[in-house]
Amino acid sequence: MTIKDVKDILGARFICGEEFQDREVHAACGSDMMSDVLAFVKDRAVLLTGLCNPQVIRTAEMMDIVCIVFVRGKQPDETMIEMAKEREIALICTGHRMFSACGMLYSKGLGGGAPYR
Repeated sequence: MTIKDVKDILGARFICGEEFQDREVHAACGSDMMSDVLAFVKDRAVLLTGLCNPQVIRTAEMMDIVCIVFVRGKQPDETMIEMAKEREIALICTGHRMFSACGMLYSKGLGGGAPYR
């Protein structure tokens, strides 16, 4: 699945990073707790979150997350957008709630990786 596929499935819009829409994503993680995201060790992932602060961008960079989806219509501020541009991370926004957005992506084949043991 590509970032464009994620955007289309969620009826989302690009905030920045549209030039990266053909990048592949291999897994998804939905969380507002960045400590949980740090425990989610997957490459080329998409993060779904309602959290809007610079820590989201910093965490995404550390975890090789290629796209952040802001759920519930949340909008990052200019500082976050500039940080994402510098790090080549696509940002998209959807009006769906996190649970629904995760389910929509899962139903189209995007998984969350192996279960924790």
